[in-house]
Amino acid sequence: MSEFPQTDLNKVKRLPKRGQYDKKTIYQIVDEALICHVGFVLEGQPFVMPTIHVRIDDTIYLHGAVANRMLTHIKAGNNVCLTMTLIDGIVFARSVFHHNMNYRSAVLFGKGSVIEDYDEKWNIFKALTEHIAKGRWNDARKPTEQETNITTIVAIDIDSASAKIRTGPAKDDEEDYTLSIWAGVMPVQMQFGNPISDEQLAQEIHVPEYILNYKR
Repeated sequence: MSEFPQTDLNKVKRLPKRGQYDKKTIYQIVDEALICHVGFVLEGQPFVMPTIHVRIDDTIYLHGAVANRMLTHIKAGNNVCLTMTLIDGIVFARSVFHHNMNYRSAVLFGKGSVIEDYDEKWNIFKALTEHIAKGRWNDARKPTEQETNITTIVAIDIDSASAKIRTGPAKDDEEDYTLSIWAGVMPVQMQFGNPISDEQLAQEIHVPEYILNYKR
């Protein structure tokens, strides 16, 4: 299945023309994002928590401490909602009402389970590391048995999802186009600066190429 069916859960209701349901579009947003926000309800109280994620096929993996209440909730098989947002521009309109953002966002729904198998946890550690920086896994110390055992990894199978995307210029009311007010788009990009080596790093250790040429 290359597209998620539109349901009451995932259908974009406000400005539906911006909604997209194909996996290629949704997963490009998921994979580019460095952080996802996890929404869940615990004892009647809603929470939204930011965390690192990685996608493998149609499953999202999260990790954290064994006592993490979000992961405890997820591994029990409860419903969760995941969101990722990428900002591409600030849209300045002639009217305050029509100011906007150019963005790409994804909303995913699913239920969680816990990963118990030691080898599988290692494979997900690798995927998480490579999601942050491709090449880092082979360049860094691997998790010890103790570190692996004190880390919870949960898998969230994506049951439903959608993307919402806005591009283009400001859309003012027709009568406002004659106003002497600047309007336009300020592009927004995530930029990465020059790496700062750790103070305790030996002088002969140089910055790896995958860090020097880092990009999403």
